[in-house]
Amino acid sequence: MKTFKEFFLLLIFTLLIVSCNIDDGVEGIPPPNFDVIGLWDLVEVNVNPAQDLNMDGTASTNLMDELDCISGTLLIDGDLVWTFEQSNLDITPITNDQYSIGCSDTNSATGTWFSDEAEVTFDGNDALTALRISGNQLVNEVGEDLPGIQSFAYVRRVVN
Repeated sequence: MKTFKEFFLLLIFTLLIVSCNIDDGVEGIPPPNFDVIGLWDLVEVNVNPAQDLNMDGTASTNLMDELDCISGTLLIDGDLVWTFEQSNLDITPITNDQYSIGCSDTNSATGTWFSDEAEVTFDGNDALTALRISGNQLVNEVGEDLPGIQSFAYVRRVVN
């Protein structure tokens, strides 16, 4: 009887070890890319065709060269929470690929984030869905001609 109990305990122990394998066929989720943590500033709001909104004689595809009222920040923190604040743009067609563009209220949003080596994805609000990691920038490729936006680009703020 003692041998049977020992055999039975050994069998249960063996089954537990085999059934509690770390890889149960479910792929693990890789850890987030924490290299994106920081405060990011909006540096480009790209449009097509180029506009000369400040009437200095030089048209630019980056609206931030033309309008002082555009601003935006994105905080990506280590608790997997993001906070976003950015100027909304009012874009009205005039004629011959010329547009009246101005700033209106500020759009604010927050939620959770995840990142791999290629992109940061955002949940919790439709203000941001994903930004591509491109060198030292985070880029939102919208891909629309005016009255839409081609892209938004952010760079990490350097803290001295």
